[in-house]
Amino acid sequence: AEAGAKRLHIVDLDGAASGKPKNAELIHTITSNHPDIPIQVGGGIRDEDTVQTYLDVGVQYVIIGTKAVSAPHFINDLCLEFPGHIIVGLDAKDGKVAIDGWSKLSHHDVIDMAQHFESDGVTAIIFTDIAGHTE
Repeated sequence: AEAGAKRLHIVDLDGAASGKPKNAELIHTITSNHPDIPIQVGGGIRDEDTVQTYLDVGVQYVIIGTKAVSAPHFINDLCLEFPGHIIVGLDAKDGKVAIDGWSKLSHHDVIDMAQHFESDGVTAIIFTDIAGHTE
C-alpha cells in the first residue's frame, strides 16, 4: 500500500487445499486497514455465503477456482447475484485446468473454460500456467 499498489491480490493457500477459507480473519484485518485499495481474494471459496461474507468485510473481488471447474453453473449464478465482483482463477498445465490447490488435473480445456466464463459475465480471468510447479 505504501508503495502505491493499485490492487491487492490475496490467495488463501490453506483454504485452497482444504476447500474452505482458513485465513478469513486475517483477510478482514487487511481490508479494514486498507479500505482504499481494491482487494481480490481466492482460495477455498466454494459457496455463496463465503462470497457474501468476503464482500461484506470489504473485499472487492472474489476469485473462484476449483468450484468454477467442478460446477460451472455456479459462476453463472454468482455473476447474476454479485455482478462486477466475480473473477475466475484458472490454473493449467498442458492446456488442462488444475483444481484443489493444484493437486488434481481435470480434463477441461483451459481456453474453452475461459470462453465459457467470459460469456457468463466474470469481471476477469486470472490464468496461471503451472507447468513445472506441480511435480
